[in-house]
Amino acid sequence: QVQLVESGGGLVQPGGSLRLSCAVSGSIFSRNAMGWYRQAPGKPREWVALITSGGLMNYADSVKGRFTISRDYAKNTVYLQMNSLKPEDTAAYYCNTAGSSLAWGQGTQVTVSS
Repeated sequence: QVQLVESGGGLVQPGGSLRLSCAVSGSIFSRNAMGWYRQAPGKPREWVALITSGGLMNYADSVKGRFTISRDYAKNTVYLQMNSLKPEDTAAYYCNTAGSSLAWGQGTQVTVSS
C-alpha cells in the first residue's frame, strides 16, 4: 500500500520561506505526476502545484512566482519550496498524485503569521 508522508511545515512570518517534503512509498512515484494541495480551515482542499514524471510544472495562480515544486527520483520524494509566504497561505498541505488517486496522508501544517 502506497503511503504519503508530508513534513516541513511550521510557523513562519509573512515574507518567510519553508520547504515541504513528501515521501512516497512504493513504485507509483516514478510513473505519476505528483501534486501539492492545501486546505485552510473551513475551506475545501485546493490544488497548489503539479509536476509531471517528465518534470513539467504547473501552479495555481495564487502561488505562481512564489512556490516551486520539484521531485527527487532517488529519494521518491516531492518537494514544495515556498517563498514570500503570505497569511493566506496558511493551511494544511498535502501531496498526492495528479488525480488524487491515493489515500491522503496526515499533511503538514503551515501557518504564516506575525
